[in-house]
Amino acid sequence: MTISYEDIDRAAQVLNGIAHKTSVMTSTIINDRTQSQVFFKCENFQRTGSFKFRGAYHALSKLSAAERKRGAIAYSSGNHAQGMALAGKLLDMDVTIVMPSDAPQVKQNATRDYGAQIIFYDRATQTRESVAQDVLEKTNAVLIPPFDHPDIIAGQGTVVKELIEEVGDLDFLLVCVGGGGLISGSAIASHALSPACQVIGVEPKLADDATRSFLSGKLERIENSNTIADGARSPSLGELTFPIVVEQVQDMVTVSDAAIARSLFYLWERLKIVVEPTGALAATAILEGIVNQPGAKIGVIVSGGNVDLSLMPTYWSKAFPKKKEPAKRPWTWELS
Repeated sequence: MTISYEDIDRAAQVLNGIAHKTSVMTSTIINDRTQSQVFFKCENFQRTGSFKFRGAYHALSKLSAAERKRGAIAYSSGNHAQGMALAGKLLDMDVTIVMPSDAPQVKQNATRDYGAQIIFYDRATQTRESVAQDVLEKTNAVLIPPFDHPDIIAGQGTVVKELIEEVGDLDFLLVCVGGGGLISGSAIASHALSPACQVIGVEPKLADDATRSFLSGKLERIENSNTIADGARSPSLGELTFPIVVEQVQDMVTVSDAAIARSLFYLWERLKIVVEPTGALAATAILEGIVNQPGAKIGVIVSGGNVDLSLMPTYWSKAFPKKKEPAKRPWTWELS
């Protein structure tokens, strides 16, 4: 199934006045540190706290009146769940979410607050697809998957459409990668609006299925990864997103959980914005020097801000593990 820039442009028209046109932030300190111009597209300021609202609303808006009456079902660890829940509320639809039982509490709470019903499953013994299929057989609801859907991909592509329309041509675009919906839409939009732009996907090292797929040319899977970037735990790219990533993305890189955690604190302190681990993936690649392009104009997607604050001690310990110091000196904690 072909997804074109025209599909993204039509999605932008649907989302106009519904989704937020999110801020683009810059930082003199980060520009000096990287010797480049860095533009952060802050989807943590999007409705429901992530870019996922764009695709969810766009997909539900395309359903017929009869389909809307049937309601919708989706599987998600949290951000697609929240996007679907709010979109369903705005469109007066019932929404059911199949969610892992270990999903961040903040995402569970928000999904319920937006009005969706949650059905939990155990990642270790069940698959979200099989649980969703059981519900579909009982309810006849419409399945809206989190990334492998043309209307989802088109909706996510509006992030980069807005970014390039605001800041102009880019040399590089860094995109967080989970199931590939965001990077697929981003690649299509960037190549249409800024043809010379090189698109680079960023994944956690502990969940690098998309990077492996990109390098091998075949769809690779990783089951039950344990990265702190919970939104990137999808076991693989999808049937739609995989070929788009292989054909239209120029490179893929990975970042460690420790590096992701360091970036969280750096972004919180320097940009004064709340970012979740998955949302910091692309920023981590440039802050850690994994992508190093002095003199370049670089777009960075901050994909979400739904951080579970109760996990801050965990993030801190990953970012800045204690090191033994000479006697009679206190522990020192340094932000790189």
